[in-house]
Formats: sequence, C-alpha cells, structure tokens
Amino acid sequence: MAKLNPDLTPHSLRHTHTSLLAEAGVALEQIMDRLGHSDDQITKDVYLHVTKEMKKEASQKFAQLMRSLDYNPLC
Repeated sequence: MAKLNPDLTPHSLRHTHTSLLAEAGVALEQIMDRLGHSDDQITKDVYLHVTKEMKKEASQKFAQLMRSLDYNPLC
C-alpha cells in the first residue's frame, strides 16, 4: 500500500497536474480543455503557478537571447 500524505486532496493533485502540464509546455487551451474550463482567467489565476524549473528555463532563455544579440556597447 502506498504511503500518501494524508493532507493530499484531489484538488491539490489537480494543481500539481496542471503545473506539470504547463512546465512541459502544454498550450493553455489544452490545459483548459483538460480541466473543463471555458474561461482562461480561471485557469491562469487559480491553477497556473510558476515552478522553479520554469523560472530556471526563463533565465536560460534570456541568457541565450542576450548572447545571440552579439551586443557590443562600445560600438
């Protein structure tokens, strides 16, 4: 038998599932469909949270963008 945290609820698992979908790059429309939402604001406000991995990825993308600009402030 699995030893699950007794504080886990179906709703907390729904939040985790949604965050993992977003982290995996699943489109908002697909997440909304999966959750049964017709209003994207509910999905964004209640379910989509920025995870540590998402923050790391955003930082990496920004660094990559800055390197690709080949910016030289002395020119």
